[in-house]
Amino acid sequence: MLGISDPTVGGGDTGTSTIDRPPDAEPEVTTTNGHGTAAAAETPAPAVEFEEATAAPPLPIRPVPPIIVRKRLVRGRYRSASGSWLLTLRVDVDGNRPTKRISGDFFTVSGSTTSYFGSFTVHSPTVTTTASQVKVEGLGTFTWAAGAPKLRLTINRASLFEAPKPGTLEFLTVSNNPGATYHCPFESGFFRTVSYEQDSVAGTVPFLAYNTGSLPQPAGSPARVLTVPGAFAEAGLELLTTGGTNVIPVSSAGANAKWSDAELHAAMVNHFSGFTNAARWQVWMLVATAHDGGYRGIMFDYGDAFQRQGAAVFYDAIGGADAATQRSQLRTYVHELGHAFNLLHSWQKNLANPPAPLGPNGGLADLSWMNYDWKYQESAGGPGGAAAYWAAFPFQFTDNELVHLRHGFYRDVIMGANAFGTGAAEVDPDLFDEPLVDHSGLALELRSPKPGFAYGEPVVVELKLAGTELRGRATHGYLHPNDDLVSIAVQQPSGRTVLYRPMLRHCVDEDRTVQVGVNQAALYESAYIGFGADGFLFEAPGTYRLRATYIAGDGSRVISPVLRVRVRPPATPADEAAAELLLGEEQGQLLALLGSDASQLGKGVSAIDTLLDRFPDHPLAVYGRLVKGVNQQRDFKELTTDKTLRIREANGTEAASLLGQVAEASIADSGGVGGVDNVTLNLAMRTQAKAEAKAGHPDQARDVLRQLVRTFENKNLNPLVLEGIRQQARETLDAIEGAAEE
Repeated sequence: MLGISDPTVGGGDTGTSTIDRPPDAEPEVTTTNGHGTAAAAETPAPAVEFEEATAAPPLPIRPVPPIIVRKRLVRGRYRSASGSWLLTLRVDVDGNRPTKRISGDFFTVSGSTTSYFGSFTVHSPTVTTTASQVKVEGLGTFTWAAGAPKLRLTINRASLFEAPKPGTLEFLTVSNNPGATYHCPFESGFFRTVSYEQDSVAGTVPFLAYNTGSLPQPAGSPARVLTVPGAFAEAGLELLTTGGTNVIPVSSAGANAKWSDAELHAAMVNHFSGFTNAARWQVWMLVATAHDGGYRGIMFDYGDAFQRQGAAVFYDAIGGADAATQRSQLRTYVHELGHAFNLLHSWQKNLANPPAPLGPNGGLADLSWMNYDWKYQESAGGPGGAAAYWAAFPFQFTDNELVHLRHGFYRDVIMGANAFGTGAAEVDPDLFDEPLVDHSGLALELRSPKPGFAYGEPVVVELKLAGTELRGRATHGYLHPNDDLVSIAVQQPSGRTVLYRPMLRHCVDEDRTVQVGVNQAALYESAYIGFGADGFLFEAPGTYRLRATYIAGDGSRVISPVLRVRVRPPATPADEAAAELLLGEEQGQLLALLGSDASQLGKGVSAIDTLLDRFPDHPLAVYGRLVKGVNQQRDFKELTTDKTLRIREANGTEAASLLGQVAEASIADSGGVGGVDNVTLNLAMRTQAKAEAKAGHPDQARDVLRQLVRTFENKNLNPLVLEGIRQQARETLDAIEGAAEE
């Protein structure tokens, strides 16, 4: 909205009217006369006396009221192209929630190519504002050793009736000797611009907008209609939509409308297969029906240019037309796209690269798009939850998130560049030190299902969360590291400490409270952590030290004892050859996804086929059969580059045969050398039963489930764990019988 003063309104009233005033306009008051020149104070002329008559005195000349000439605030993106250098400059000293910083990115230009060179930020500049100009001065932080690290930026101010003025950026040495100078014309009021493409599966209703005044909100937060691009626009970022949402027909999908991680990964790599492997300001959102794990959203986080370039939300979990549901949809969309900009969850910011300080109460008190409403807690032991979150949330990012979005170094923000969080970069082992005081009432334990792993064998760990108090302890039930509430640090034989990062991050944006220590003595989970977004973590023989952190429901950080895991060197040439067939990049992805039809992983599939052909009796062959068996048991949805949904039907007969061999090898293994771990065996046998049913063998399916229960009854397990396995077998049988009746 423009804000100007109209001198004709109110009969010379000196007040102002508001006509289309933008949030980045501020008044600059100048007194002028009716001809546009400065007016001196005038007094009425005295009466002129005549001999015979006295004329009536003239009417006094009334002063013209002052005209308010508003000046543009100085903020936004400027651009300079000078010889072989291209500079993008961001100025953030005025306007909506200014962070009082300037930052920029340099690119080198050579012929028809442009390459990124480096970035800088001035975090605490001196800002001098006069009626005619804004001057910003300070010491920069650079991604390279700058010879002239001091900056001076001068921008002349413009009225709202003028185009924004260019800036002059000068670099100076520490002794104030002049360096390079850049003339920077204004480019945009946004700090960054991103191309935003959205596709939706038929049957879903993509989110459009939410009126924040529809439900009670905190005092001081203005009611407004927010779209997803609008939420980012308030943060100073422009999301340019590429047109209407593409609707993907699903008539060939059959009854299974749920999406697996493997199918979502295939959709993502297909979507970006037509692009070069380079970072770009481009993000893709898929609105799918449902995830087979029941999640609300995920972020794709695999390496190369694919990391952080795509996200998905699941309509069956978040859909609805009522105000509360629309509000949650907006938060889910913005939350997942926030991950694409390399924003971590509120409680994870200390794991960022570079690390950022946690907000109040370990980040759980952040009123941010990046927190979960159910996870919100203002103070330790204090009130929290979804109701408290929405009562206080102003629909915005936190201040330090704004700094990252607007001024984070180029490769830390742009999609397809630096990894999400710290990832493969070394982390400080002190982050996983035991707390000095622990009244959480919880104990976390990492376990290895085997005394050691063979070279090339997929490394799986088991997690156990137990209560330490007789009255029990309420917490959430999310124990898998893919759900972002458990972090696992791995110290490799070289001494380097890294974090396990999953290929796809699940956002468990749903309260799942459990009482640990009374009716449920402990929670158990199994996780394959051998391969993630940064590749293989256990590819060298030696001893590894693992430690995990669990973020409890009240914000407590529960630390596990150190687990030592040994990877044995190959004993024979055959061991080495078999292992190398599993250690390729594509094979790692197939292991993490439990198979895939993605054509981009064809070399990995071929390598696993070679493993089964050349070494069918080798202990590692069981993992090849597991990957192929699980994948063949499912109808695989592939979203092609032309937005066609292609379905490959399950092959129940082949899947049942492969998984039956996995079960046979694992049940026969008593020394922990061959076969899969107990949790994976449970999954394999339940999947085998589904495969038998799809092959038209319902009796064999029931036999497999009965064998599953007998197998674990003979393992001397905790009675509560055993009852959980029986329940899973019953649920699998119910699902099989329900599908047969349809």
